This record gives sequence, C-alpha cells and structure tokens, in this order.
Amino acid sequence: MRYMSMMLGVALLAMSACTEVVDLDAEKVAVKAVLDSYVKSIIDEDMELYAENVAHDEAMVNFGGFGVPITGWEALKQVMDAQNETLSETEIDVSDVAVHVSGDGKLAWATCVWKLTAMLGEEPIELPIRCTWVLEKREDRWFIVHFHKSMPAG
Repeated sequence: MRYMSMMLGVALLAMSACTEVVDLDAEKVAVKAVLDSYVKSIIDEDMELYAENVAHDEAMVNFGGFGVPITGWEALKQVMDAQNETLSETEIDVSDVAVHVSGDGKLAWATCVWKLTAMLGEEPIELPIRCTWVLEKREDRWFIVHFHKSMPAG
C-alpha cells in the first residue's frame, strides 16, 4: 500500500511538472495589443495590418453593426474594402475594455465600447458601437476569430 501511495505521489508530481503554467496577465496584454492593432488598421484604412489581426478562416462568421452576417475571410475583406471606400477621417475612441483569457491560454474574449466618428461623403457621422471579440491563440500569436458589433437601440 505504501508503495502504491508513493507511486501515485510521484505520478501526480510528474504530471504537474508537465503542465505548462500560463501567464494570464501577459496573455491579456497580448490580446489587448491585437485589439489595439485592429482599431489602428481601421483608422488608417490599412488592410495589410487588418489582415494580420484576423483569422482567414472560411467558416468564420462575424456580425458588423449593420447588414447580414459576414462569412469567411474573403467576404470580410470585401466589407472592409467597401467601408474604406465609403468612410474617411475615421476615428475610434475605445472605452470599457474587458479582456478574459481561458485558463489554458488558448482562447480569449473581450468586450469594449467604441465611439466611431467619420465622414460619410460630406456628412459627419458618430456611432456608438458595442463590441464583443473572440480570439484564439494559434502557435504563438492571437487572432480574432469572431466579432460582433451592435449599436444600442433608440
């Protein structure tokens, strides 16, 4: 019995030594950096930077502030190209950011509020946008795999 207890103890110790400890605070900072880069890509109309932050999955489904669901990378790219042609002088004020990372450090979700201002032709617009993000860590980088943007009713 003593031998079994000792073997169980050694096995548990070995298993815990193999478990990778995730620095959740560092991962939250990394996720926030991806979201900041995403915002910068929209402000600067920089599709190369935008593409670096978003997964290029064809099964990915996103929801913008208007319209139908956006399915796949190519459809998302078309939506963003059209947005870049339509809007100018875009600014985004980000507030109420909350980032959460799963215990294994492979999945993250975040929420924030945007105040987006831009010019739509000659007309200034201001949109309050609520944002929800899902990110996945692939190898050593975080990618946005889903977002949902909405505007408050009323």
